Amino acid sequence: MHREIAAERLQNQYIARGLRAEPAALVAHLGAVQAQEYPFARWALALRLAHGPTDADIGAAFDAGQILRTHVMRPTWHFVTPADIRWMLDLTGPRVHRTLASYTRRGGIDSRMLVRATSLFERVLGGGGSLTRAELGAHLTRAGMLVSAMQLGFITMYAELEAVVCSGPRRGKQFTYALVSERAPGARTMSRDEALAELTGRYVTSHGPATIRDFVWWSGLTVSDTRRGLEMIGAKRQTLDGIDYWRATRPASRAPAAHVHFLPIYDEYLVAYRDRAAVPHGASTIGVTFRHALVIEGQVAGTWNTRTSRGRCDVLVTPSRRLLRTEASGVEAAADRYARFLKCPVTLTIG
Repeated sequence: MHREIAAERLQNQYIARGLRAEPAALVAHLGAVQAQEYPFARWALALRLAHGPTDADIGAAFDAGQILRTHVMRPTWHFVTPADIRWMLDLTGPRVHRTLASYTRRGGIDSRMLVRATSLFERVLGGGGSLTRAELGAHLTRAGMLVSAMQLGFITMYAELEAVVCSGPRRGKQFTYALVSERAPGARTMSRDEALAELTGRYVTSHGPATIRDFVWWSGLTVSDTRRGLEMIGAKRQTLDGIDYWRATRPASRAPAAHVHFLPIYDEYLVAYRDRAAVPHGASTIGVTFRHALVIEGQVAGTWNTRTSRGRCDVLVTPSRRLLRTEASGVEAAADRYARFLKCPVTLTIG
């Protein structure tokens, strides 16, 4: 367990010290933020921002298109910024297409169907429109393309990877799709080497110290791509217990910060790394890979779960060990912060 590595990551990800900026600046710093569990992905952003935005604040930034949600890596949903969406998809999209190719074939989807459907989406969404996935499916049906729900999912993902569609504003609790050309009219493009250097630099700066395996896992790119990216940005190597970690700069001085954190499911602090020597987690630490993680001093110390009803939220914290008095106080402070984010009372139970 390399606690100094964990402490540096907490700083670089702005968990230990909040970023004094808007959500889009945080997403740009991190490069991309995993976001398939949308309500808790909003919390992942808020807990890293110094001004303490609420859930509604993050939702408003999303609806306004200041941050976008699309399939860009691995493949899964990620938040990205409008400025970054095109060059990032140009770099990572081909790898995701190859990953999905066998699934689309088995699902009875050929390239002609994908191209035809994407062209139809581009036409019906033109002029600033936004439609739900079901509504896009209805347009396919009217055009004589009868597809299952699973096929529609793969088709919309293809359109995302081709940088044709991305998230539109939410309609109540429903997600919509809109055109990338209209949600991100100022999106940059880059040469492949420029994009590779940019993504590698963003990751190592925000997630480092990290290993080559970590970046390969996070980005979906190859080992050779990763080595080239590290060389282009002049990353620095440090070897600890036989593991090579890479960072962009020398470690920043650590400022006093809260030592207890409620991290949401799929948080970048846990899910963005393949090597887990610095922050062990998974089945051996009560399965927090797919649960909300209680993190104390950079290490997983249990889980937390929520239940919301009638304007209240119950939070159950399940430590994996006995908490010190100062740690229990830190859990209470973390619960208070989560209550401010939700703007509703939170009842805390430490089990």
